[in-house]
Amino acid sequence: MSTITVSQNNNLSINPGSGDQTRQFLTFQLGQEIFGVDILDVKEIIEICNITRVPLTPAYIRGVINLRGNVVSIIDLSARLDRKPSTISKRSSIVILTVEHTSADQMETATYTLGMLVDEVNEILDISQDSILPAPDFGAEIRTEFIQSMGRVDNKFIILLAINRILSVTELSQLQHSTPPLTQLSSSSSFKSESVSLQN
Repeated sequence: MSTITVSQNNNLSINPGSGDQTRQFLTFQLGQEIFGVDILDVKEIIEICNITRVPLTPAYIRGVINLRGNVVSIIDLSARLDRKPSTISKRSSIVILTVEHTSADQMETATYTLGMLVDEVNEILDISQDSILPAPDFGAEIRTEFIQSMGRVDNKFIILLAINRILSVTELSQLQHSTPPLTQLSSSSSFKSESVSLQN
């Protein structure tokens, strides 16, 4: 079973457990709907912080943060799924993910770190393999290519997202090249921090 540990700076880290017959997913909310991502893609969960907007980036890119000296891009997952952008509240969190993309010829694998803004983190669920069903071909409220599978828990279904499809290889590459260095963020007036006004 996985555990969530709290570091000295009050951030949370994920320690995946082991199990042959089940898979583990971090679940979270966007509005009233619950989604999940594979725990192996999750590096840590951090509290909401000031997010610096970067000009000329897509609307679903909320901005960037300084994560222990590294600039990490933050995706507004709700906006990426063609929904209303998330409103930051006391329950909002940023899920730090590792995304891997393999080249078409299978010769190279690129690894990216990015953050995902969610309305609330719920829990880590163990879902048995026979309760993980294929993604629907139609009828879903989000683009089907974003859905890895459906998890059945207590007669309810959770949408399990395919993180490596939320952003394409091209989008990730463009995002990496458009992300300014940390020194530029702190010195230029072109980059404005989003005011974090916590709602209930």
